[in-house]
Amino acid sequence: MVERTAQEERLNWRLPLFVVVGASIALLSMMVYSPYGDLLYILVIGPLICLGLLLAAIIRKKPRQRLSILLALVAFLASSAALLKNEGTLRPSIRWQLWSHQYKAELLAQPTPAKSELKHVEWDGWGFVPSGNNVVYLVFDPTDSLAYAAKTHAPGRFNGLPCEVPLVRRLERQWYSVRFYTDEEWGQCSYSDRRLR
Repeated sequence: MVERTAQEERLNWRLPLFVVVGASIALLSMMVYSPYGDLLYILVIGPLICLGLLLAAIIRKKPRQRLSILLALVAFLASSAALLKNEGTLRPSIRWQLWSHQYKAELLAQPTPAKSELKHVEWDGWGFVPSGNNVVYLVFDPTDSLAYAAKTHAPGRFNGLPCEVPLVRRLERQWYSVRFYTDEEWGQCSYSDRRLR
């Protein structure tokens, strides 16, 4: 009986750890499988978890148990914020690790494109009707001519790409993700064409 009372009054360090690990796995899974996973997490899952932890802290009678729950809440918020802040880097990297073999096979099976364009396939996309659609292409660049663009993260018009693009990211040697401006697709360069006039 005395041991049980002592255990109940101790700070539970496992709870914040479990909350961080569980929330991180959930958020990363949502990011990887859907371009809108972060929105669902921010608008629904995150608030529900915060509300649940706050209610649990209010209901608990022991101060140490409350402190454990409040630490779990702080850890949840901190880990979620860190992952959401780095989503732009994490999402493509994890997706590339999981599915690069499939994308490489699909892209390399394509015939050599006409002109001097690089082989490409749609890699990612998101958007809503009022704000427009964003498309990211996976590009195979056998000469690594996009390496400088990926290193500098500067927007521009680059050899092998039909449009000016805001971001080129290197996934591995000769493989790049290229984000086009909103409402532009490969060969349909309305934003780039307007800037050239």
